[in-house]
Amino acid sequence: MAKIKYYYDTETCRYERVKTSPLEYVINALGLLFVCVIFGIFFAWAYLAIFPSPNELKLVKENEELLYHYNSMNKELKNVQDMMTALQKRDDDIYRTIFEAEPIPMEIRQAGTGGSQKFQNLLESRLEREGLIINSLNKIDVIKRQMYIQSKSFDEIVELARSKQEMLAHIPAIQPIANKELKRLASGYGMRFHPILKVRRLHAGCDFSAPLGTPIYATGDGKVVKVQKSNRGYGNQVEIDHGFGYISKYAHMSKFEVRVGQKVKRGQIIGLVGNTGLSVAPHCHYEVIYKNRKVNPVNYFFNDLTDEQYEEMVKISSQENQSLGY
Repeated sequence: MAKIKYYYDTETCRYERVKTSPLEYVINALGLLFVCVIFGIFFAWAYLAIFPSPNELKLVKENEELLYHYNSMNKELKNVQDMMTALQKRDDDIYRTIFEAEPIPMEIRQAGTGGSQKFQNLLESRLEREGLIINSLNKIDVIKRQMYIQSKSFDEIVELARSKQEMLAHIPAIQPIANKELKRLASGYGMRFHPILKVRRLHAGCDFSAPLGTPIYATGDGKVVKVQKSNRGYGNQVEIDHGFGYISKYAHMSKFEVRVGQKVKRGQIIGLVGNTGLSVAPHCHYEVIYKNRKVNPVNYFFNDLTDEQYEEMVKISSQENQSLGY
């Protein structure tokens, strides 16, 4: 039962009953309704904040699963990248070394993609997780490029393998004169005392002492590119271009058995031992030039020596003695 309210009327000196107008009833009702709505919104928000809806719970679970799978995919991409790096290293250190091919430069192997602008359409989509997506796509793109470069490298290795037999026949691989007893190597590659100039200088080849007229053999298949007579320096000399970056030089000869432009085979006689040019005794001065750089010929005597003989040859050639000429 509603309480009846009174007020004291000073004019009549009596308590009069308070009368409420219909408008006041409406205003009071609206105020109560407003307060109820506010409280309802607050409690609804609090409930939703504390107790997510089934759809929200489903989305949260999906996000967690997507993040888990993203991390798993990143681990797999890392494993693929590690495998690609190992493959590249094996390619450079083993395959390309065996076939004497230059390593692929690192800036080419890294296969840059030009940054995330390649995925401009994704950037314009303004995805919530665009950073994660673009990062993964960049990694995949780099791996694809590296795989393409590696496949091209393997194509090159295959071609080199096909020509390996030809290359092995052309590489200088025997001694230029008969030397089964290993007694003819008089001076090896390195700093030596020159018998005529009387100074220490780089002796860029090997000297094989032998009687005048001893046959000199081509050490690999190739084409004669120089037949030169001279009373100075190397004296009478022959140069053979073996291809694959190799050239062999034979100096101080007494006679030529080949001409410029002639193709020769390994073991073919190209001339005879002599004592021409800056020389103090009959011998064959022999050099191997690889890609315009003179290298130690002893490293290429592997076709006509056993392992023990090769070790002995290396030991003999390393002795610092006097060369027999240029």
